[in-house]
Amino acid sequence: MQPWAFVSPSSRGIGLELARRLLQTTKVPVVATARKDLDQTREHALQGLEDVKEDRLHVLKVDVLDEESIQAAASEAANLFPKKESYLHLSLCIPGLLFPEKSPAQINYDDALLTFRTNTLGPMMLLKHFSPFLPRKSTELVQTDGLPDRATWATMSARVGSITDNGLGGWYSYRASKAAVNQLAKSFDNYLRASAGEKAMSRMGLLQEVR
Repeated sequence: MQPWAFVSPSSRGIGLELARRLLQTTKVPVVATARKDLDQTREHALQGLEDVKEDRLHVLKVDVLDEESIQAAASEAANLFPKKESYLHLSLCIPGLLFPEKSPAQINYDDALLTFRTNTLGPMMLLKHFSPFLPRKSTELVQTDGLPDRATWATMSARVGSITDNGLGGWYSYRASKAAVNQLAKSFDNYLRASAGEKAMSRMGLLQEVR
């Protein structure tokens, strides 16, 4: 069985660097996504990685605001990695958008809706269409350098999504959308018990993007 990794989105920032890191530290195929400029994303992901085989990287078009694009990308992935021969070992779903409202008066309906569509519904739809690639309990996993021992589905939350840790307020739509992501992760965690045996959910805390 061939394990593979998935990072979405991957066109810039944390997602791009995660895709590059997987290309550097593993030997598995990596599926990266972008909503436009796929060739540019591919170029940036491979830039400076002279020892990496370029055919390991597959860049698929995904717009997390458009379920049809996610479904189409999943179909492409199914052609690249047939389930009888491959399984998804590591998935990193990390769409994120922030409008920093400091008071209720600053909440804009359209901005808040876009925040939820990106931060909450985006990971939810990625989960819907790509989680079926995860291995079943009966699948014999291949131990691969640079990947966790167990197949892993990771979703990017945030400390500000914690209700008990909210001592400052503000960031209304972002906090609420990330709290919803935590609930999504927990629900999927419970769902996996029947098909995958052991379960795990973790929160990394704050991340700083260094440019």
